[in-house]
Amino acid sequence: MELRELTYIVVGLTFLLYVGIAIWARAGSTKEFYVAGGSVNPIANGMATAADWMSAASFISMAGLIGFAYDGYGGSVFLLGWTGGYVLLATCIAPYLRKYGKYTVPEFIGERYYSKAARLVAVACLIIASLTYVIGQMKGIGVAFSRFLEIGYEQGLIIGMVIVFFYAVLGGMKGITYTQIAQYMVLIFAYTIPAIFISIQLTGNAVPQLGLGSTLLSDGTYILDKLDLVLTDIGFKEYTTTARLSTLNMFFYTMSLMIGTAGLPHVIIRFFTVPSVKDARISAGWALVFIAILYTTAPAIAAMARLNLTNTIEPIPGEYLAYDERPQWFKNWEVTGLLEYEDKNEDGLIQYNADPETNEMVNIDNDILVLANPEIAGLPNWVIALVAAGGLAAALSTAAGLLLAMSSAISHDLLKGVLKPDISERGELTASRFFMGLTVLVAGYLGLSPPDFVAGTVALAFGLAAASLFPVIVLGIFYKPMNTAGAIFGMLAGIGVTLFYVFQHSGIMFVKETAFLGNMSPNWFFGIEPNAFGAVGAIVNFVVALVVCRFTLKPPKEVLTLVDRIRSPG
Repeated sequence: MELRELTYIVVGLTFLLYVGIAIWARAGSTKEFYVAGGSVNPIANGMATAADWMSAASFISMAGLIGFAYDGYGGSVFLLGWTGGYVLLATCIAPYLRKYGKYTVPEFIGERYYSKAARLVAVACLIIASLTYVIGQMKGIGVAFSRFLEIGYEQGLIIGMVIVFFYAVLGGMKGITYTQIAQYMVLIFAYTIPAIFISIQLTGNAVPQLGLGSTLLSDGTYILDKLDLVLTDIGFKEYTTTARLSTLNMFFYTMSLMIGTAGLPHVIIRFFTVPSVKDARISAGWALVFIAILYTTAPAIAAMARLNLTNTIEPIPGEYLAYDERPQWFKNWEVTGLLEYEDKNEDGLIQYNADPETNEMVNIDNDILVLANPEIAGLPNWVIALVAAGGLAAALSTAAGLLLAMSSAISHDLLKGVLKPDISERGELTASRFFMGLTVLVAGYLGLSPPDFVAGTVALAFGLAAASLFPVIVLGIFYKPMNTAGAIFGMLAGIGVTLFYVFQHSGIMFVKETAFLGNMSPNWFFGIEPNAFGAVGAIVNFVVALVVCRFTLKPPKEVLTLVDRIRSPG
């Protein structure tokens, strides 16, 4: 069967599954819409959390970052930051917020800091961070649809918006939870099966994680040594020793991703869906297991895909592939505009190297690496079709969770919590669905012209969450004297300084991540790039909050009792 027809069948069947689950799990109350009724099995919730967590940035973009944008070693910021941040979230935040027992993060902040103003500021911070994040997911949806349906990026994005709109608006958290369980199964098989095939093909080892440290069947060279040699021969930096701009920048980038993870509302609310605090801890453990399967596979995919792609375009250094003889996968991705060749010297050959003046591969979008990987390796069509379904599952699952977090903040925290406290449950449910539909449209519109590749946009979202929400959540749980003024001024200072820094460097806000990293701005604060600045914003948030708290009124007794209740075991 031809690839196009097979892809339509595989992707179509998965979509029917998602829609069927959404109809079956249709939310009938606000509790089902916001927290799936609070009755999800912890193992099932762990799987849904993993799907919610492993977004298009993880499935589509992370291997591309490691393999292309950050030249191997530099990509460790994403593996360490995201994984370490999830551990921080699971141990230090999720159980306590589950003990609190409400629906949203702004609701916790509003009650803990006994202030509607604090709740409103938290809503604004949540929307800014989540909207930035969902733009990255929309980019992933557009990339996957455009290639595998062989349509333009814009048309692919619109189709994805319609699908997300249907099952997210209909089912709320209840529908999203059970849909994400199915999406996890799809995406993890789609990610690991091609990796196993390619690992066997290159090294004879069926375990990709071990294959990364094995020797190549072709010449007995260790795969990473071979990759270093291939890349340096055509002028790129060594794959295994390239730091990300500077050690200090690497530290702050990792820290920004880590504490940003622990402050992301769409992941935190997943732990509100289980019956008890104990189940929240069990769910977190299972989610980490499910996440680790993909995250430990990503470095192997990155290295093997980079080696295959480089060897395909330029089999021998200095002997270039004729453009007219380019392989079919090359032609397929040219249609999407995400792979571009320019014959600069008009010799009809594809000259691929690290010199921007002579390099004729003028665009190899980082986000195509995982999706193109099976085609480059010549794997069977059913594997390629499965990867298409997996990429779409990853993007759709996280997009749905983010849209729910934003619509819940607007309908529950802003509308019911501040503007119209007497609204009926039915009215709040209707408003939630309306605002979710609106956020789908806004996110889709912004996704038509995303500022950068998927994980670059997502990294900024993590920085915004780190600078705004993480400090007030941590202080709210672990520092009893923290008060309203400290929380509000801390959030405003943290997100304010981060946004100022980003927009101050808007021309270089997202360095287009190629191998050419010699464009660091001399105006960057200690050489810290904007995507890594969230950790600095978090420090500002902590300092301002603690200083303001010291000179303003202490919290009332009932708030101190609330903190004691959240922190007490049992």
